[in-house]
Amino acid sequence: VQLQASGGGLVQAGGSLRLSCAASGIVVGFVDMGWYRQAPGKQRELVATITSGGSIVYVDSVKGRYTISRDNAKRTLYLQMNSLIPEDTGVYYCYAEYPTTSGRRTSWGQGTQVTVSS
Repeated sequence: VQLQASGGGLVQAGGSLRLSCAASGIVVGFVDMGWYRQAPGKQRELVATITSGGSIVYVDSVKGRYTISRDNAKRTLYLQMNSLIPEDTGVYYCYAEYPTTSGRRTSWGQGTQVTVSS
């Protein structure tokens, strides 16, 4: 399983970005996936998740501003981020959690930098 994150960049406060996570080796609709972020000097934080059954959870700080979605045909997970604020700055990582013959496994994308200027 390989995950390739992209879409980060520099944006002014109030702006938008859409992150993508292209997956190979899995069907995105059949596994649990999501996004974490890590701000400078802080621990990695779970931002949004979508389960194989379609259940979605957001951290409180992004509710109403972020939308997680997936496109099975394109094998891609997305994170639409609107009304960005400087506190959203960090490296965003996508992940996928899936079953294997030796138990559940988690794979990570390489991270994409999001910087929101005030």
